[in-house]
Amino acid sequence: MNTKSGIGDFAFTALFVALVTLTTAAFRVPVPATSGFINLGDTFIFTAALLWGPRTGFWAGSIGSALADILSGYPHWAPFTFVIKGAEGAIAGLIAHSAFTRGRNTVLTAVGLGAGGLIMVLGYFVVEIFLYGLPAAMVELPGNSLQAVGSIVIALPLSLALKRIGLQRQ
Repeated sequence: MNTKSGIGDFAFTALFVALVTLTTAAFRVPVPATSGFINLGDTFIFTAALLWGPRTGFWAGSIGSALADILSGYPHWAPFTFVIKGAEGAIAGLIAHSAFTRGRNTVLTAVGLGAGGLIMVLGYFVVEIFLYGLPAAMVELPGNSLQAVGSIVIALPLSLALKRIGLQRQ
C-alpha cells in the first residue's frame, strides 16, 4: 500500500482507527483511583504515526481512542481523549515519520515516539488533576507512563515488520 492516493490514505486511516478502538476497548487493565484503565491502543497510534505520518496518527489517536471511550462506558472522557490522543499521534508522526520511513535516524524516531508518549501522559495527568485531584492523578501517572513505554516497545518492531512488506507512506 505504498501509494499517495486519497483512497489509500483513507483506507489506512480507517484501518488504524478501527485497530486503536479495538485494542483500547478490548485490552484494558482498570485503575480504580480514577476509574480509568491502561490499554494497548497507543501501540497502533504510534504505528500509524510512524508508517503514515502525523495526519493519520492524529485521526487514529483521536477518533479511535474517543470512540473506545464511548463504547467502553467512559463517554465523559471522549472529548479529553480526542485532544490528548490526537496530539500524541500528530506529534509522534511530525517528529518520527520521515526519519522512520527513510531509515535514517533511529534517535529521531525514538524522540518522536517519546514526545508523543509524553504528551499523552502529561495530558491525562493535567485532566485528572482537575477531575479527581492531585493524589488520584499521581496514582494514574505510573500506569500511563508504562502504557506509553510499553506501546513504544511493541510499536517499533510491528512498524518495522509492516514497513518491510510495504505498508507505509513515503
